[in-house]
Amino acid sequence: MDFVSLLDQQARSQPHKQALRGAGRSWTYEELAQASRRAATVLRAQGVQAGDKVALLCFNTPGFVFALFGAWRLGAAVVPVNHKLQAPEVDYVLAHSGARLCLVDGALAPLAQRVVAPVTWLATDSAAPALADFDALLEAAAPLAGDDSPAADTLAEVLYTSGTTGQPKGCLHSHANVFHAALCAAASTALSHRDRTLIAMPIWHSSPLNNWLLGTLLMGGTAVLLREYAPQAFLDTLVDERISFTFGAPIAFLAPLAVVPDIASYDFSAMRLWAYGGGPLGADMARKLAQSYRSDRFVQVYGMTESGPLGTVLHPEEAIAKAGSIGRVGVPGVAIEVRRPDGRRCEAGEVGEIHMRSPAMMQGYLDNPQATAAAFDARGWYRSGDLARVDEDGFLFIVDRLRDMIITGGENVYSKEVEDALGAHPDVQDVAVIGRPHAEWGETVVAVLVARPGRTLAPDELRAFLETRLARYKIPRVFDLRDALPRTATGKLLKHQLRGQAA
Repeated sequence: MDFVSLLDQQARSQPHKQALRGAGRSWTYEELAQASRRAATVLRAQGVQAGDKVALLCFNTPGFVFALFGAWRLGAAVVPVNHKLQAPEVDYVLAHSGARLCLVDGALAPLAQRVVAPVTWLATDSAAPALADFDALLEAAAPLAGDDSPAADTLAEVLYTSGTTGQPKGCLHSHANVFHAALCAAASTALSHRDRTLIAMPIWHSSPLNNWLLGTLLMGGTAVLLREYAPQAFLDTLVDERISFTFGAPIAFLAPLAVVPDIASYDFSAMRLWAYGGGPLGADMARKLAQSYRSDRFVQVYGMTESGPLGTVLHPEEAIAKAGSIGRVGVPGVAIEVRRPDGRRCEAGEVGEIHMRSPAMMQGYLDNPQATAAAFDARGWYRSGDLARVDEDGFLFIVDRLRDMIITGGENVYSKEVEDALGAHPDVQDVAVIGRPHAEWGETVVAVLVARPGRTLAPDELRAFLETRLARYKIPRVFDLRDALPRTATGKLLKHQLRGQAA
């Protein structure tokens, strides 16, 4: 099954069921299917054909969804683009992917005008008079006839990694990969036709797109688009739209607690499940979320762009007892092993690299055979680069990124362990721990920190704070105080930028 066939099937079986809400209006499954057919007509008129790539540089807008399905109807692949990138970064993605056309949100037209990649531009609305208006073309277009759907192995998406270690790589996902990512995510969280899912995180990111937008449509539910995340708008939409399921990075749930004083007055009774990913929560933070949102229905998911994303699940009833864990294997079709450097599986308590296999796993990296070969072992398992230990119950605890491990004086220092210890300091708002070259020790441990507003951080006091928490060789020799840390739009630390900067 593919999503073109699935959408047409939903349009036949429940034509009047609300499928999509966004930009102040709704579309039924029948209307969404017809909008996707008109989008295919528009894209074909612009020269898009099977095998081409269509870039989508948009906020969470209905036009993104129409163009997604329209491109798939033509046998083209989509290239979702981070709308927070700067022009040279967008240029790289468009040129590297070979996109023929780019749909851009009207508000981002000034960004498009600074891009030199040779693509055809369409704007999602009339806010960009210099560009053709996709919405107007859509309104005037006749629906594309026929029921052709892409083969399972046809390329569906080129999903670019966050580029936390350098230039982003384009992950190639077939229609079969995308379908399994949606199906397994829906099964892991029991999505159903009754769910109203809020898509608040950027839709160009793999999990909001493949797991939750497509997972909701797969099950016949309703997807509600929040154009762009903001704490107040997030809470208001949860209540006003009677949302039953949403996904976000932990900060999406934590940020409202700092800026919305009356969160206890919000009616979240419709919420069935809250999902988060991008980093595990400790016991104190898990309790804080449960208390603030008056819910014990928080589930953590773990995965990565390369895996669809699919990986592990930490269910609500495990959140406190296994705080800090990313869960255990529980996603249908996903196999995970934690291995030693020699390839053997780790015993309980040992640290090793997470290896994964799943039907949602990417086919490889676009035009990068060396990186593709390095990403998979001889048996086809994906090497995640995440170091983890497994406890006696099979729960995984991320220790570090393999490339973030610091070796100082022959001792291994896991940066996440030091970050967690510093993060417990009441005056620390944000922290990243990196290794910098040292002539004698190989590397020295450096902590880059941001203080909470109105607070100060003294290196001597920080060292004293860590002395009862960490071995002496793990305590940073350098404390580098900053106003902010470089992060991607999804909150990932850009440690390669920190490593390249002088303390």
